[in-house]
Amino acid sequence: MSNKLTKYLTDFSSFKLTRPISDKVRLLEIIGVVLTGIGKFVFMDYLNWRLPFVVFAIIIWSFYVFYRYKKDRNVLKDWGFRRDNFKIVFRLILPFSVLSIVSFFMIGYIQGTINMTWHIIPLLITYPIWGIVQQFLTIGLLAGNLKDLKRVKLKNSIIILLTAVFFSLVHFPSLWLMSGTFILALFYGYVYLKAKNIYVLGLLHGWLGALFYYTVLNQDPFLDIFLKYI
Repeated sequence: MSNKLTKYLTDFSSFKLTRPISDKVRLLEIIGVVLTGIGKFVFMDYLNWRLPFVVFAIIIWSFYVFYRYKKDRNVLKDWGFRRDNFKIVFRLILPFSVLSIVSFFMIGYIQGTINMTWHIIPLLITYPIWGIVQQFLTIGLLAGNLKDLKRVKLKNSIIILLTAVFFSLVHFPSLWLMSGTFILALFYGYVYLKAKNIYVLGLLHGWLGALFYYTVLNQDPFLDIFLKYI
């Protein structure tokens, strides 16, 4: 990593844009993220209400983002909803993304699980929206709030590990998904604590996730989730 890039990322990691937030609010946000994770097991895994749960979660958290934004206009930038560092963060994550995609196809080829259909196209368009929500919750609220707690000071390595474990457990019982999301969250957590950009994390999460389903998992989310409502 170049000295210029290192200095840029360091500057953004220490730059506070929003007014101080109490530990109580941060803890409530963390609890909200955990409850959303629990809701995934109830509504997506047990009741098989995948699409309704995703839509409901997006709507509820969108209202919360709007509520916080009305109280503090700088909170979006502090969370990482920003465009000024989009290119630098995108370039930072791009090598990891390319390596991941190559790995997906290699694993899929070995397993014989590559199942590329036109269904992946709408997934590549829509899944980044859910990816942004997931990154906002897991990386933005969970890792971000653990980092900024006043009464409890955790090392970045512990924050990244806790975030990765949580993100992995939410994808239980698929071992492939748990492994993939654990690695993804480790890297994303490291990047986020240096330079916050939820847009980049969510966009690439969505693309990688869609490809993962059609290469490693041999699943068709478009068929399983969307077509049954048409």
